[in-house]
Amino acid sequence: MVTITGATTRDIRFPTSLDKTGSDAMNAAGDYSAAYVILHTDSEHSGHGMTFTIGRGNEIVCKAIEVLALRVQGKKLEDLVSDWGKTWRYLVSDSHLRWIGPEKGVIHLALGALVNGIWDLWAKVLDKPVWRIIADMSPEEFVSLIDFRYITDAITPEEAIEMLRKEEPGKAARIKEAEQNRAVPAYTTSAGWLGYGEDKMKGLLQETLSQGYRHFKLKVGTSLEADRKRLSIARDVIGYDKGNILMVDANQVWSVPEAIEYMKHLAEFKPWFIEEPTSPDDIFGHKEIREALKPYGIGVATGEMCQNRVIFKQLIVQGAIDVCQIDACRMGGVNEVLAVLLIAKKYGIPIVPHSGGVGLPEYTQHLSTIDYVVVSGKLSVLEYVDHLHEHFLHPSVIKDGYYTTPTDAGYSVEMKEKSMDEYEFPGKDGVSWWKTEEARQILDHHE
Repeated sequence: MVTITGATTRDIRFPTSLDKTGSDAMNAAGDYSAAYVILHTDSEHSGHGMTFTIGRGNEIVCKAIEVLALRVQGKKLEDLVSDWGKTWRYLVSDSHLRWIGPEKGVIHLALGALVNGIWDLWAKVLDKPVWRIIADMSPEEFVSLIDFRYITDAITPEEAIEMLRKEEPGKAARIKEAEQNRAVPAYTTSAGWLGYGEDKMKGLLQETLSQGYRHFKLKVGTSLEADRKRLSIARDVIGYDKGNILMVDANQVWSVPEAIEYMKHLAEFKPWFIEEPTSPDDIFGHKEIREALKPYGIGVATGEMCQNRVIFKQLIVQGAIDVCQIDACRMGGVNEVLAVLLIAKKYGIPIVPHSGGVGLPEYTQHLSTIDYVVVSGKLSVLEYVDHLHEHFLHPSVIKDGYYTTPTDAGYSVEMKEKSMDEYEFPGKDGVSWWKTEEARQILDHHE
């Protein structure tokens, strides 16, 4: 019997704006941040969860987590996880907190951190990685994790069980592949940040190519001339006929007509997809872009800013996207992600999660493993950015172009205590980087 006795939040911010890591057309100078929660219990175990932001406003998410975490204080872990679908519904049913959502925005980011923290705690108590808990479930148990409100017009629990049953025969073999680190091929965005100069970009492309990567993503959207130049350099390095795949990402900077026009001018570089071409809420817009670019062989991808399963339902069922990019903590944690995996499977849309952020590869390696082993049965790819992994106790690791499947108990986002102290905001004098002279160049710039 494990009881949750309370929760502590930490506002952790890494000064990535200094070297332009994470820079794109919309977000020129982000400081990769974690609104982090630790669930304390009356046992040796604690649950660690987080949601990703890019700096200012992280403290607002932390406050929302604190308020939401009161709903699980004093609750027994086994009661929370015995009917997860019901627990998830309970967590979104505080009518006062729901008013500032519902199921979107800051309160939903907070929910993602809290739900994932409960999963981390449960996985540690069971002494399994999160992906393995779900891989060991029956189709019925899997489906009971999900709150199907608002999505039964796209998929019913009965349909979901039937779909999962069809994948059962090959599951044992896929678990074996996961154990041999062959479940999740990686793609890299590390060379693609807009703030990087051409030489740095070229060097990073050559380096990642030599490490076994076959999929490369570059940020676009500042100017057509600059983008054409960068994509030319990229294709010079990775070639057109060597089996290497290029993707581009505009981070929502265009209107629908602009996206169509702009991408026609980049068609010669043969990108697999354009990611986030326009507003993440514009279902019709994505569909229009998709239909206009289809003759050019360019797909449409989105998801990192999709706030919940309802938006994904529309994008997928209406045929607005070719690639579904779920985020581990923008939605309401593991359970809501599983709902989207099922809808995507039914409609034949591949899952390629968003991982461009601190802690995200640690999370999404579990979700991609679940998708392959349990849901889709098809290999996909997963984004990897080679930043800030050294701050985690169990960092994600790439070998031979694949993610190394997590074997440690938990959800892999537990941060080192020293890192949390060092990058806490505003932090303690003499301990936190944010209290140093060096930090002034960021702080003064924003005041």
